[in-house]
Amino acid sequence: MLEANISTQLKGYLANLQHEIVLASSLDNSAKSVELAELLNEIASMSSLVTLIQSDDSSERTPSFAVTRPGESASVRFAGLPLGHEFTSLVLALLHIGGHPMKLDDDMIAQVKAIEGEFHFETYISLSCQNCPDVVQALNMMSVLNSGISHVMIDGGLYPDEIETRQIMSVPTVYFNGEVFGQGRMTLPEIVAKLDSGADQKAAEKINKKNPFDVLIIGGGPAASAAAIYASRKGIRTGIVSERFGGQLNDTLAIENFISVQETEGPKLASAIEQQVKSYDVDIMELQRAKTMSSNGDQITVELENGASLQSQSVIISTGANWRELGIPGEEQYRGHGVAYCPHCDGPLYKGKDVAVVGGGNSGVEAAIDLAGLVNHVTLLEYADELKADAILQTKLATLSNVTVNTSAQSTEVLGDDSKVTGLVYIDRTSGDEKNIDLAGIFVQIGLLPNTDWLKGIVDLSEYGEVEVDDHARTSMEGVFAAGDVTTTPYKQITIAMGDGAKAALSAFDYLIRQEN
Repeated sequence: MLEANISTQLKGYLANLQHEIVLASSLDNSAKSVELAELLNEIASMSSLVTLIQSDDSSERTPSFAVTRPGESASVRFAGLPLGHEFTSLVLALLHIGGHPMKLDDDMIAQVKAIEGEFHFETYISLSCQNCPDVVQALNMMSVLNSGISHVMIDGGLYPDEIETRQIMSVPTVYFNGEVFGQGRMTLPEIVAKLDSGADQKAAEKINKKNPFDVLIIGGGPAASAAAIYASRKGIRTGIVSERFGGQLNDTLAIENFISVQETEGPKLASAIEQQVKSYDVDIMELQRAKTMSSNGDQITVELENGASLQSQSVIISTGANWRELGIPGEEQYRGHGVAYCPHCDGPLYKGKDVAVVGGGNSGVEAAIDLAGLVNHVTLLEYADELKADAILQTKLATLSNVTVNTSAQSTEVLGDDSKVTGLVYIDRTSGDEKNIDLAGIFVQIGLLPNTDWLKGIVDLSEYGEVEVDDHARTSMEGVFAAGDVTTTPYKQITIAMGDGAKAALSAFDYLIRQEN
């Protein structure tokens, strides 16, 4: 079933097993069960430490299988075939349950083990979702470390009745003891923080004890990472305050314009960058959001939302940008219930249905092209009188019979039945007519907004809310620099953000040297 090279790699990984593991399958006569049985038999044949058995628990989802240890109840279960993006989740589950050490620091392991209570998690995923594996892997690791925690990954495509009953219209969606726990990408520290009510206070106390930095970087995306590497290489005390490492990379699927890398995916690139940053002497403070910033002339103080504060001689702002919203009635109410921002993640949930894409730039047209292969019909709405996407994308779009393009279309209201999206209202700007479209989903692709709300009145911002910088990445506040999508740099690209981050770090270093002299 597995390709020869993947099979060889997996067999090599299984050589790291420390003790026996059991694959307990729940199967029927369906085609997917036959596929799953083939996969499980192939895995079992790769190691003498892997045993395959048929589960006699009729309450379990079918097809599914549990990964456990002999004589122990199942803590990790896959309801579906964990292939595609989830294949790594399967490999890690096999290794971790088989005794191979996790790549977690001792503090995090201790924090997970200390969680008290019974916690059953269910994560609904699609195999095309690049954010889902982070959640699945985090909850699987927690299940291995703490016997009070169990987790099942559910492929929404295999369980449409559950998707319909629970009205799941965005992945990943996590249930906790039968109730919605969260939607979207979540890291292990984020999940633990939600379960540990005292996590914020503990983090604040730890941060408040830190000595002043030479350069403090606010953000965790490509610009921040490049700045951290370049600053650390200069031998100065470097810190990063990041809400989530990787930034918008975590929400990006195909990357085909990163020089020297023919093609990759955002999460893979984010992981590689994170590992490189961690190889340097950089103090990384994750799950932290900056609240405000001030200077007394000698030190710059950055206050965090958890109440902690940090001091530094210089600061680099690289907080990036987030998805621009439509700002129309119904959007917030139905976010995650028909209003979506990631077609790669959520597209499979709308198979056979009618959807709309709002936005005629590259991201909007790419979304329409991708969705056309999954859904019944796509309506593309663009405010301007023509599409703004690259010609090659528009040419491809024109070949698709199930895509309708409406230009000069102003979206005005998201319609719903109090539980999910039912349609969209827009105005034809040419005729002035108001029109309704019956829809199951709306994918918003209208660009990004800089994360600068916390900087208003502190540094100069452009009319679009971007941090104004000069050719040395300097802002209007002495000792404060900025880089990446948060700034007035005219082109928002990964490679440009990295270059800007490097420039900001070198400028900060130059500033520090001149201060010392």
